[in-house]
Amino acid sequence: MEKRLSRQAASDAVDGHGWRLVLGALHSSVGVSSLAESVEVASRAVAACGGHADGHLRADVRADRVVLTVQTLAIGAVTGRDAELARAITAAGLKTEPGAGQRSVQQLEIAVDALDIASVRPFWQAVLGYADEPGADADGPLVDPLGQGPALWFQQMDEPRPQRNRLHFDISVPHDEAPHRIEAALAAGGRVLSDVRAPSFWVLADPEGNEACVTTWQGRDV
Repeated sequence: MEKRLSRQAASDAVDGHGWRLVLGALHSSVGVSSLAESVEVASRAVAACGGHADGHLRADVRADRVVLTVQTLAIGAVTGRDAELARAITAAGLKTEPGAGQRSVQQLEIAVDALDIASVRPFWQAVLGYADEPGADADGPLVDPLGQGPALWFQQMDEPRPQRNRLHFDISVPHDEAPHRIEAALAAGGRVLSDVRAPSFWVLADPEGNEACVTTWQGRDV
């Protein structure tokens, strides 16, 4: 049950249960009408996970929704146990769905282009108060230990690019949300710079050329 699942297997395991695989975790939300109801929903999710709750479940409790995340926290990945827990939460009678409110679940990353990742990474870790992502290598992403800020990852540069921005956002969305998000961005004046790696990611730009990537889990399994 603690075996790491491929992205395809993780997505398939919760298909039809109102969960989506986004950035190495299973995400869902439950709409509520009050903060008191939100706390009750979170408690029911914890009860459904039983003794595994502390190591696998995170709940963002708000007055209009509860955002639920299931992941094996020790390794920062989805395992068979996580898929089982996500299904158990839904089976507990909670109306789990990707979007409860204005938009679907998503995760934000900030990408830093660097010639020497090992030299710049410690600065960002220190200035942000971030920690190493569990299970990642020495040059891997940095994450907020409190889960409040976006992850930061480092993209290897081959040569200096002084005329191009070297920070960009990665917006990780459910695989079935990506077309709608891209369509909205284009309607708002954006353009597609590259779709060569789609559906893994699309590179978009605003009217002045500032870049952002819409990413999904698809196309990433070896």
